[in-house]
Amino acid sequence: MSTDDQAEWHRRRRHAVTVHAEAQERLRAVEVAQARALVADFVRRARERGLATEPLVARAYSGRGRYRTGLRGWYLKADRSIAVAEDGVFHLLAVPASLRARITGVTLRGDDPPLVVGRGGRDGESIPLATLLEQALSRE
Repeated sequence: MSTDDQAEWHRRRRHAVTVHAEAQERLRAVEVAQARALVADFVRRARERGLATEPLVARAYSGRGRYRTGLRGWYLKADRSIAVAEDGVFHLLAVPASLRARITGVTLRGDDPPLVVGRGGRDGESIPLATLLEQALSRE
């Protein structure tokens, strides 16, 4: 293979990788938009049903340590690792351990909600977001 052929092959390969990455990002954006719509609908329905909110607490990645967030909302999983705040923002409630945060609390920025929670995890750990939201609505 000549140097020109190798250069052309590398150029085409870079282009293919870029096109693939752009397609993946577009798909991700569509899924996030769909998931945000599900979360917004959940918040509307939770309010209509008078579902009580509660203070949201984050946990350290290690599982040791709980941190105040200053937010109220609804937990989606029994282990309280995922929640939706009153303002409709989706949160994964895991944070780095911090002695200072144990005293002052943590500020959560919100996370892009996935259509399938736990995708790519161990068998039996993934669940559609829509199912989690319905389960949360039926708790009370």
